[in-house]
Order: sequence, then structure tokens, then C-alpha cells
Amino acid sequence: MTDAPTASVLDGHRPLEVPPGVESVDLEAKFTQLLFRASLLGNKLTEQKQQARAAQRELLGVLVEVDDALAALGLDRELVAHGRGAGLEATRRRLLGRLAKAGVKPMRLEGLAADPALTEIVGTEVRPGVAPETVVQTVVTGFFWEQEVLRRAQVVVAAPESALRSAEDPRVELIEPQQPEQAEKPEQAEHLEEPEKPGEPEAAEPGPAPAEPAAAEAPARPVPPRARRQAKAPGRPAKRAKRKK
Repeated sequence: MTDAPTASVLDGHRPLEVPPGVESVDLEAKFTQLLFRASLLGNKLTEQKQQARAAQRELLGVLVEVDDALAALGLDRELVAHGRGAGLEATRRRLLGRLAKAGVKPMRLEGLAADPALTEIVGTEVRPGVAPETVVQTVVTGFFWEQEVLRRAQVVVAAPESALRSAEDPRVELIEPQQPEQAEKPEQAEHLEEPEKPGEPEAAEPGPAPAEPAAAEAPARPVPPRARRQAKAPGRPAKRAKRKK
């Protein structure tokens, strides 16, 4: 009774032929080889996906810069005067719509604390009643791409109120930074005399200027012998005077 169903199933079917050499194949080695090839294929597909995502990210970054250019052109008074402002705004809306479909969305950061991962602080502004490091103005819009940051935003944050008080209080004096000691060294060096070098003779002090040659004097007259005698004996003229008396 057990052979009847088997015979009915095999009726009209040819038995499968077993290829020669199958019985001697190492199934475990073949299976290991198949897994290795599958891992290589998976790594290659992962690398291709990463490259495609990097190229897509670069393209989206360029489109974001195009949006910045359109926004700047929309503020051009000359283009607006020629009626181009509406066309630029429509083009920009279409571009933002395409970016939204690709998962790109602009950041809305006003009133939130500045996050270094999302923002780049380019300025500060004192806002009374606003906590410090709070975004008060967006200079360049940032964008998200799905769960990633496509571009960080450039923002202006609130400064502490103490900065405003110090600027308004006339009693606050600015302390000038002291100059380093090195700046005084050149001045001191000017007052110091240069040391004398060994082996060099001291410079002689300049003496009085040589007198100019006097004008040529007249030749001396010859003195008679009698006058010479009187000059040698000055007491003789007095004796002669007494004799005359």
C-alpha cells in the first residue's frame, strides 16, 4: 500500500540525472566560497551608495548656494524696477520645492540657543530681556538634509546686558594694557654708554683751533749801543740827575 502513492507521483516524470562528480564535491567549502563572494558584492554596493550620496550632497549644496544668489538678486532695486523681482521669487519657490522633495529643509533658529553643530556665530547684539547666546538674527540660512546638517547657519546672537551697562556707565574706565618690558629696553639702551672695546686707543679730545697766522709785522729797527747800555743799567739816569742839581 505504501508503494502505490509513490508510483502515481512518478508516473509521467523522468528521474533527474545526477551529474558526474557531484558526490565528491565538498559542500562546506563551496558554501564558504559563496558567502565570501556575497560579502564582496555587499561591500561594493555599500561603497557605491556612499559615493552616490556624497555626489548628491555636493549637488544639493550647490543648489542651496543658487538659492542664496536668487535671494540676493531679489533685493536688487534695478531688477525689481524692471519687473524681474516676481520672476526671481517664483524661480526660488520652485527650487525650494524641489529641495524639499529631496529632503532639504531650511533651519528656523530664531529664539533658540545657538548650537555649535548647527550655527556659526558671526556677530553679537545686546537685546534686553533676551538670554545670552540666543539667536536673534539669521545672516545666512542653514539647511537640513534628512537627518544630517547640509549647511550650518550664520547667525547673530544676543550679548549679555552687562556689556551694554559697561558701555553706558561713564565711571567705567578702560585699563590700557601695560606694554611689555621689552618695549622699554630700547629706550634704556639709548642712555647707556657703549662699552669701550679693548685694545683701541681712546680718541684724543679736540684741542683749540690753531690760531690764524698774524699779519706780517714790520722789521724791527736796530737798537743803538747807548740805549742797550741804559737798558742794562737802569739806575744810572737817576745818579746823573742828582749831579746836575
